[in-house]
Amino acid sequence: MYKFTQNKNKLDKVLFGIIVILLCIGMLMVYSSSYIWSEYKFNDSFYYLKRQLLFAGIGFVGMIIISYFPYYIWKKYAKILLFSCFILLLFVLIPGIGMIRGGAQSWIGIGAFSIQPSEFMKLGLIIFLSSILSDHQKYITSFKKGFFPCLLLIFTAFGLIMLQPDLGTGMVLVLTCMILLFVAGAKLSHFFGLAGIGIIGFIGLIASAPYRINRILAFLNPWEDPLGHGFQIIQSLYAIGPGGLMGLGLGNSLQKYFYLPEPQTDFIFSIIGEELGLIGGCTTILLFFLLLWRGIKIAIEAPDLFSRLLAIGIASMLALQAMINISVVIGLIPVTGITLPFLSYGGSSLTLTLCAAGILLSISRHAKSMEKSTKPII
Repeated sequence: MYKFTQNKNKLDKVLFGIIVILLCIGMLMVYSSSYIWSEYKFNDSFYYLKRQLLFAGIGFVGMIIISYFPYYIWKKYAKILLFSCFILLLFVLIPGIGMIRGGAQSWIGIGAFSIQPSEFMKLGLIIFLSSILSDHQKYITSFKKGFFPCLLLIFTAFGLIMLQPDLGTGMVLVLTCMILLFVAGAKLSHFFGLAGIGIIGFIGLIASAPYRINRILAFLNPWEDPLGHGFQIIQSLYAIGPGGLMGLGLGNSLQKYFYLPEPQTDFIFSIIGEELGLIGGCTTILLFFLLLWRGIKIAIEAPDLFSRLLAIGIASMLALQAMINISVVIGLIPVTGITLPFLSYGGSSLTLTLCAAGILLSISRHAKSMEKSTKPII
């Protein structure tokens, strides 16, 4: 008989290093992009940096602690985690409990402390789907018994997120879950049928909300409404364009002087392009490619189907979110309102991202090494 052995104390050092580098770049750029606005609004140029350091500290400690948890503990509590995430998504829709920011009712909390339940749902759904797909993989090729029940769960979560509304987070959630279903062995014919329905549904979502139509029009020609719906993407391009090869230099951005709205959040990559140039932007993109590569490598070497699906789900989530954010910033897709993992300012997003990375590191501690054993495995 054979059994898997855990390589204790051997976490993926390359992945850990990538995360630390991204965090350091994030801290530097959050301060550089925000000190003008935070000095004006709060009379404290370090306001956003201090809060980001707090979020990063909590998230980093959480990541380290989680990396020592055996990954299979998440499977044990998958149902409880998902149920809790659904409860939080329902709470955020209740007037008086849900907090409105930027036109979306996506937060719950008291005063300065708040959380974004949709961030929890992304990770909770990945854990749950990894659990049920690993236990019932034989049914995934059946539309009725495997594919459809998963779709029902995914689009229920998506529907609750869209009630906030939060299209960016909803897109990441759906696309990540589709990757999980594909990796688990779902039939391509099911995806082709779903694609047609998805296109119709996406058009319906756009048509149902005038601001989404305006975002599409602004994407196609932002200069038609330069002071309205096209303002943010124009200012983003004005930031990236002058950056050139080497950038204007750290701290020398002009767009952060009240041109680009709150550049420390969704559009932080604009300031990276402006201050650090093409080299800084490409380095950031390369780091995310390396993160995805390490995630896939961890998934390949993971000891069982649950850990493989969980690793590929987390790696895909982080890569998709980075890809969508950067695509928005450079004008490839319409504005969706989603943060850049590890870099953008934000509490729930940063801490949950670091905790998800902790699960990846935990899986990396379990190498797919085999050793002979004369005893049966129970």
